[in-house]
Amino acid sequence: MTNTLEIKNLEIDYGIVKAVKGVNMTVPKGSIIALLGANGAGKTSIIRSISGIAKVKSGEILYQGEPIHNLPPYKIVEKGILQSPEGRMILNGLTVEENLLVGAYSLKSTTKDGIKIRRSDRVKMLLEETYSYFPILKERRNQQASTLSGGEQQMLAIGRALMGAPELLLLDEPSLGLAPLVIKEIFNIIKRIKHDGRTILIVEQNAKQTLKIADYAYVLEVGKIKTEGIAKDLLEDKQLISAYLGES
Repeated sequence: MTNTLEIKNLEIDYGIVKAVKGVNMTVPKGSIIALLGANGAGKTSIIRSISGIAKVKSGEILYQGEPIHNLPPYKIVEKGILQSPEGRMILNGLTVEENLLVGAYSLKSTTKDGIKIRRSDRVKMLLEETYSYFPILKERRNQQASTLSGGEQQMLAIGRALMGAPELLLLDEPSLGLAPLVIKEIFNIIKRIKHDGRTILIVEQNAKQTLKIADYAYVLEVGKIKTEGIAKDLLEDKQLISAYLGES
């Protein structure tokens, strides 16, 4: 299996604070890879560095074999890496569909199997695909996005990222602040997105739910990888979950 993303000896500092200390990770194509750990472990710093938002002190981030750690965020988006951010960052004053269309701003016309596909057609296809994952968004497409429930706003944040046609989808704390039934629904949708051919890196504090859908997981503690392994094996390690993930 080829790797969509490789992280080598990554270090990230915020002044005197060393947030990430020599992390190595791989994200194989077509997989769900989980990055787990308590709040402050460095998870969001890593995902922000992949997006080009957090500056890398040293190390490499390779996407499809090419270095991206010195690229500006918009160039990384153009390469097919899209992030659904922590906190959702819904655009107030816009409708649900307008929020989704913002996610497609970087799309261009393309050619597939020798046939040119216009940008407008790509946007239309991606909109229908996104609505197939989140039917409630289609029902509320003309509603002000700020009036959605927390779970619906999280769906909108993920849908907005999907509108950029990502090869690699970055999910930062998609379960944050949501009720258990809503979390289960969103994680089932994430499994569907992976089944349809996307590669996903998910950053989460909800270890148990994430390990149920992930293929492989890295557990981060104070900026370092404490342990890693096949997700279903880590899920059975109650001592690990209790000691490093804050769950019993």
